[in-house]
Amino acid sequence: MNPYIEQANQQFVPVYNRYPIVLDHGEGMYLYDTEGNRYLDFGSGIGVCALGYHDPNYTRALQEQMEKLLHTSNLFYNVPAIEAAKLFNQASDMEQVFFTNSGTEAIEGAIKIAKKYHFLKHNNHNGEIIAMKKSFHGRSMGALSVTGKAAYQEPFAPMLAHIKFADFNDLESVKRLITDNTCAIFMETVQGEGGIYPATDYFIKGVRKLCDENEILMVSDEIQCGMGRSGNMFAYQLYDIVPDIVVSAKALGCGVPVGAIGTRGAATGVLRAGDHGTTYGSNPLAAAAVTAVFQLYQQYDILANVRAMTLYLDKALSELAAQKVVIKEVRGLGLMKGIELSVPAAHFINALQEAGIIVIPSGSHVIRLLPPLILQKEHIDVLVNALKTIL
Repeated sequence: MNPYIEQANQQFVPVYNRYPIVLDHGEGMYLYDTEGNRYLDFGSGIGVCALGYHDPNYTRALQEQMEKLLHTSNLFYNVPAIEAAKLFNQASDMEQVFFTNSGTEAIEGAIKIAKKYHFLKHNNHNGEIIAMKKSFHGRSMGALSVTGKAAYQEPFAPMLAHIKFADFNDLESVKRLITDNTCAIFMETVQGEGGIYPATDYFIKGVRKLCDENEILMVSDEIQCGMGRSGNMFAYQLYDIVPDIVVSAKALGCGVPVGAIGTRGAATGVLRAGDHGTTYGSNPLAAAAVTAVFQLYQQYDILANVRAMTLYLDKALSELAAQKVVIKEVRGLGLMKGIELSVPAAHFINALQEAGIIVIPSGSHVIRLLPPLILQKEHIDVLVNALKTIL
């Protein structure tokens, strides 16, 4: 694989620290490199490939759409986008949706909705957003501004104005930041890049109550934890709350780049013609992928499988943690797990790759598990047995 890697290092802007593997194709739960080595995948392209690889029904749906129409523009309607919108709104309990090309773009759109919501209410530009420390919402300037990690922001300062940061799962820290100008509270239902921390029931319901009492928009970032990974279609549904805005991407297209901003209540109708747009959003191919994903989730009973595999994985990881003093904590929701170690995780991640298993980090000390949602018990057994040896 070295010639490919050497070419890549010459041709690409060096913003990624890539592992020395050149992936070629996939099948089910497995990926294969250009030399034919097989890897059991517990990363799913950072939570994207929920249906695994080379699913025949998904592939067929895309092929059929490619033979009809790849792109129009948002100057016209297209049937796949209308179908995808209906399925997304039903699944998320939203009223309207705007399709984007990525999660970062969806966050940018959510920021614009929050800012205009405040402007329409108060006729000023002082709308404040409360976001969470240790959060991650994307790399563009708006998304970076609501990302609670100074190291990501510092080289690109100044960030957007009127953004404050509370402590995740500390409701009092949120209350202290609310003013008459607060227009939105942004939070991941499960902090992904921040170490796999789920919201507590008290916290997320408390944020919902604060938003209701103060006419503030609650924005749920479900880019990584949504689309079935928790055992519900969206993780906030586990808490019996509904946000005003939900931001989705990753597994929404299962490999085709697509994101979404769902709105309901006061957030619906804020943006009008000319306020926002995108060339490729609602693209027929991406929309066909979204429709196929929702249909195949139902056909394969993905949510039931996630719940069953979660029980099996939780038991296996709990037993492993009891055996290995290097494991400080196992946490997460559904098939989104973080194994926090008392030492840096990089060595163990590399060792798992050498053993034919792909996992990814979350910060320096956490092994992150984001397997395809077609996971089965035998795959969990392979992972846990490898961890027993390597840890």
